[in-house]
Parts: sequence; structure tokens; C-alpha cells
Amino acid sequence: MKEPLSHDQLNLIHAYWRAANYLSVGQIYLYDNPLLKEPLKQEHVKPRLLGHWGTTPGLNFIYVHLNRIIREQDLSMIYIAGPGHGGPAMVANTYLEGTYSENYPNISQDEDGMKKLFKQFSFPGGISSHVAPETPGSIHEGGELGYALSHAFGAAFDNPGLIVACVVGDGEAETGPLATAWHSNKFLNPAQDGAVLPILHLNGYKIANPTILARIGKEELENLFIGYGYKPYFVEGSEPEAMHELMASTMDNIIDDIKSIQAHARSNGVMKRPHWPMIILRSPKGWTGPKEVDGKKTEDFWRSHQVPFSEMINRPDHVKLLEEWMNSYRPEELFDENGQLRPELAELAPRGERRMGANPHANGGLLLKSLKMPDFRDHAVEVPEPGQVMAEATRIMGRFLRDIMKRNMQDRNFRIFGPDETASNRLGDVFDVTDRTWMERTIPEDDHLAPDGRVMEILSEHTCQGWLEGYLLTGRHGLFSCYEAFIHIVDSMFNQHAKWLKVTSKEIPWRRPIASLNYLLTSHVWRQDHNGFSHQDPGFIDHVCNKKADTIRVYLPPDANTLLYITDKCLRSRDFINVIVAGKQPQQQWLEMDAAIKHCTYGIGIWEWASNDRGSEPDVVMACAGDIPTLETLAAVDLLRQQVPDLKIRVINVVDLMTLQPKEEHPHGLSDKNFDVLFTTDKPIIFAYHGYPWLIHRLTYRRTNHKNLHVRGYKEEGTTSTPFDMVVRNDLDRFHLVADVIDRVPKLGYIAAYTKQLIRDKIIEHKQYIAKYGIDMPEIRDWKWTWNEES
Repeated sequence: MKEPLSHDQLNLIHAYWRAANYLSVGQIYLYDNPLLKEPLKQEHVKPRLLGHWGTTPGLNFIYVHLNRIIREQDLSMIYIAGPGHGGPAMVANTYLEGTYSENYPNISQDEDGMKKLFKQFSFPGGISSHVAPETPGSIHEGGELGYALSHAFGAAFDNPGLIVACVVGDGEAETGPLATAWHSNKFLNPAQDGAVLPILHLNGYKIANPTILARIGKEELENLFIGYGYKPYFVEGSEPEAMHELMASTMDNIIDDIKSIQAHARSNGVMKRPHWPMIILRSPKGWTGPKEVDGKKTEDFWRSHQVPFSEMINRPDHVKLLEEWMNSYRPEELFDENGQLRPELAELAPRGERRMGANPHANGGLLLKSLKMPDFRDHAVEVPEPGQVMAEATRIMGRFLRDIMKRNMQDRNFRIFGPDETASNRLGDVFDVTDRTWMERTIPEDDHLAPDGRVMEILSEHTCQGWLEGYLLTGRHGLFSCYEAFIHIVDSMFNQHAKWLKVTSKEIPWRRPIASLNYLLTSHVWRQDHNGFSHQDPGFIDHVCNKKADTIRVYLPPDANTLLYITDKCLRSRDFINVIVAGKQPQQQWLEMDAAIKHCTYGIGIWEWASNDRGSEPDVVMACAGDIPTLETLAAVDLLRQQVPDLKIRVINVVDLMTLQPKEEHPHGLSDKNFDVLFTTDKPIIFAYHGYPWLIHRLTYRRTNHKNLHVRGYKEEGTTSTPFDMVVRNDLDRFHLVADVIDRVPKLGYIAAYTKQLIRDKIIEHKQYIAKYGIDMPEIRDWKWTWNEES
């Protein structure tokens, strides 16, 4: 162990901790009288007491010790507070170090600023009780538990000079995402990445129950983390002086460990995965708070989790108890008469960008460099005529991603993330230039595993998302590839990131734009016929569309060239969540590249080569969004042209789903006038859609012709069957679409009776054929688009 702290060091560190605790309690309770210059009265206390005290003193304790080691060793470090409602601690510490007032000049470092600091906490028009985007130094939204550690590792990847201190609450440690995230150490390369210092904070209780890791024996706990591949250091106790000494010496040894691991790897190469150090901090919940309230145990018990005591109105004893508690920190020793932190304490904080609240990695847009993008046109599929060429759209995309990866290898600012599906999703060409990240042992038969690989695969969607978010928030770029049905696993994580972007992009000017979070959803609902019902769910799009229009984008490219354009667009964008849905199976290709660029630029358009209404009014509008709906729509048009050649049909394809919303609701939305020009004001619209049909109704309900809109899509009918049977089961097939046209175009009437009988017969033939042979009929499998207006 290192030399103990000097007497003066110990006193100053303890005083700084007291100051942070004082500010934290003040935020929860006080409306006025911030320095307690007069006896505390009920009117000095907020009428509504909201916030969480229990985890806060531990977070403050950690922060002051990180400050010491940063100053002494000139470290670049950021702080991730996993305990959800640790907001008072993070605000208090960034206020003490000066970054809070720099970002919010009205919250000045004096008595008036302290009063505003206290009043704003959990107050209308103020700030939330958890660590939020408004908190300087934060890259982690504390509103939901489970993601702190994956965010921390995401931040450390490709940041060799950074240490990410990540506090994991013992309540958070019980979540599934956090439990898996411990394995992130198997992906951290000490030669090229930064370091993560996990600090498991055991204070014993959640809201009303003990926590598992706080109650199991020390030996079992130690063995657990040794088994995870860590070197645990224990810091345990409640007596402040001893705890400060132990934490300081532990921190010295841990930084030595980290530097030793990195120096060895950077000098000699990565020989094997190291055992990274971590801290297991055991301290009382609500440490330094009231030991009892109304005769009931409070400190070191679940009663200190939120507000240790309330009921201030008509309870002068509680007002007195609050005054005694706050005075126990001796604020007159910490702040001068004007409310400024005393100079000898202010000296303890790091300077400039070494302050954790001012570290540019925690405001990643400051460090963001644009990707070096190849020309997506170089990967264009030659499409001499619509429907005459077959290609796998995501395989073409994979070649584009390979070239992006290659051009950005030196800058080390682009990674691909996914749950063991990169090759399955046809993106395998990226392995021409990089490998999968892997720090464990390998055998000769292993495929593309290496410590410096840039494809991140772990069979945990939560961990992939957390890594990517941490990577983006610290100023880099990435793509998350996933099976469509299982992206739902990260619904809540998507929520939190969308909320973060909504706030940072529009409401916090000092937060700089970051690269967009890009999802590729493939192996989608219409081609999960082999995996069956469990793999069939397109509902993530509905979930995404609940969020603010300023933040979300949804794209349904129908072929490879449109996918290339959309991929390029998304990877260049900032502060969005882009959802791209594209199939990986061989499909007919519809648009040559110039046409694809024009079509995607507008996001929606008439496919004139598939329509025959030019110069006249259409009898019906056939709209489609998604690759399989597009295929079935065109097959239906082909059948209608054969059966009812005089029928005037307009085919509209939608790439950007948000164009369907009114312009007032989404920046990509069509004006009502332009929407009416495309879809008419009175003609039937048959819309074949990739997902659940009601989303199209929801997006278009205000449009003039909504009453004539009929949508086909997925309606929760699925099984292990043939590809075509999937669309038949959900009434999205070409035969049902033809029937919809017959039913809704008045002039067809009786003349279409034979056509209707034909399609009924075809559906029966289909059912009989697949039951006998197990594959789709040849006329379905081999159908190709051949019709054009000249022919």
C-alpha cells in the first residue's frame, strides 16, 4: 500500500466531502437560507421534497478521491454515476469544481447562486433528481438502471488516454443488462483502448429491500468478481478518517495497476487478457445523515433511500432535525461569508479539462470528426431494367461498410456492433479489413477473432446498445445490426437515448451534436419463415415513432441502391436515431443508382415505369413501403395489367416513412397539397406496408383522402412456413392486393368476377402446393417484373 495521506490532506479531503454533502442535502430540502445564516424555518424548506439521499454521500466520497488522483497524476477521467438518482452528488461536485457555473452562469459560486442551485433541484422549471443531460460531465442518463457499465466500456474503446470511473449501485447490479456488462472486460484492449474502473457501491438497500450483492459473504463476492476476470479491491467501513485513508491508498494502487497493464501491452503487444482492477466500496446508505428519525433507524437502512424525512409542515421537530443535520457539516468552515468555497478547498479540484465535469469526452461532439466516406455509388448494382437483376441488399451494404471501415482505420472512430449476426446479416465483407474484437484464447478454426478487431459481437442486445451509446456520446461513429424481432430487447434503452437527444439537441446549447445512432434491422418479419412466429415482429418501428420528430427517422429502402444511399445519409447525420429496415435475401432490384438517389432524396415518389396513369386520373393508387410489400405490390400490378388492362394504376413507393406525416408534425413530412397530388383526394389507396397496418393510419389520419386508405401489413399471423405463405397469412400477398383493388374500384364491378375467382383459386393452389412440396409454387418463386408501358 502507498504512503498514508498527510494530516492536512486528510482534513482537506474530508472538508471537501462535507461541502459536497452539504450541497446535496440543500438541493433536496432548501428553498431559501442556503448558508443557514439565520435559524431554519419551515418557509425555508421546499413545499414538495423530492430526490434521493441514500446513494449520494457515497458518490460524493468517490468523486473527491477521484479528484485527488486526477490532480496528482494528471489523468483524463470521466465519471459515470450508475445509481439512478445520484443527481444531487453530480450537481454538487460539478458546482464545487466550477464547471456547473461555467455552463449555467446564473448559478454562480456565491450565496445567490447557491440559493438558485438548491431551489432548481426537482422543482418546476428546474432540473431532475437524476443525472441528466443537463449535468456537466455526464454521458449517462440516470433515469433507468442497468446501462452504466456498458456505457463506460463504450466510452473507453479507442480512447487510449481515458479512464472511465463507473459507479455501479448494488440495486443496479441486480439488473440483467448490468450483469452481462461485467463481461465487457473481455473486449477491452489495453494497447489501444482506455481503461474502465468499475466501483461497485454496496450500501445495502434498494428502495425497501436489501440488495443481493450486499448480503452475500465477502469471500463469495470476491470470488464472483475474480471469476468475472477482475482484481477486486475492498474499501469497507463507516468511520470517515479510516475510509479516506483506505480509499486514497486503494486508488493509488489501482492507477498503478492500470498504468502497468497498459504500459506492458503498449510495449510488448497484447499477450493475454489482463485482470483489470475494480473497487468494491461498502459504506452506509445515507452515510452522515440522521441515524434515526421518529425513533426509526434511517442511516444504513432503506429509509434513507429517498428523502430521509419529510412532513415539515406542522413538524417543527423535523425542521430542527434538518437544521442539525446540515450544521453537522459545519458550512461556515467550507464557504465564506459570500457563499464561495474556501480557496484551500477549491484547490483540491483539478483544473480546466481535467475536471470531470469539463472533460471533452463527456461532451463528445467537441471531439467528433466526420467519417471519411467512400462514394456509395461505387457499389451500385447495375439495373438496366426494373426487376431483371437479383441481389442481396445488405450484402451490397456490407461492401460499402467495408470501405468505410478501411478509410477510418487510422482514426479509429468507427465500429460495428451486433449480437453475433454480422455475417448472418450479410455484412461479412467487413471482415476483409478487420476482425471481431476478442481478447480470449483462440483455436486455429476460429474465424476473424483478434484483439484489435473493430466488429463488436456479444449475444446481448443490451450490451451492444450500451457500448454503441457510450462510443457515440464520446465522439465516435457506429452502426448496430440486429434481427428485427429482437431489437425490442433494447426498447427502454432506445427510449433513454431518444430522450437524451431530444434534450441535448434542442435545449442545451453547450452540448455539441454527436453522430446519430444507426440501426440496421434485417432478418425481418417477412423472411423469418424458417425461424417461425417467435422471430416475427416488426413493431420496433411503432415504438420509434412515439418519439419526437426532431429525433427519429425510419427508412424502408426497397432494394440495394436505395439502401446504399440511405446508409450514406444516416452515417453522415447528427443527433438522430435512424432506423433502417432492409432484407438480406436475394431480391429483384428496381432502381438504377441515379433513380435511387432522386427517389430517396424526396423519400417518396411515383414509380412511373410501374404505373400507367400518366396524363389521366388513376383509378387506384397502389402504395408500398418495405422490400417485400414492394415486391407483392408490383406482382399485384402485373396481375391486374393482365386481367384488367384498361385499369389506370399509380404505383407509389415510400422509402422515408416520415414523409407520410404532415409537414407540421415532422420535418420530412409532405405538405397536404403535395400529399394530395400524389395520393389524390378521392381515389382508393391500397397500401402494402412492412409493419403493423395501424401505424400508416396513425401517420396519415389527418390527410384528405384517409377515408379511402386501406392498409395491408403484418397482423400477428406467422409460423414456420414458406416465404410466400407468410404474406398470404397476413393478407399482404399479391392476390389479396388484387382483391382489394377489385373491391374498391367501382368501375370494375361485375367485369372483375372472373379475376376474383382466379385469385381465390390461386390461394387454394398455393396452400395445397406448400403442404405437398414444402416450397412455394414455381410461378411465385420465379416471378419477375417484365411489364412496362411500351410493352
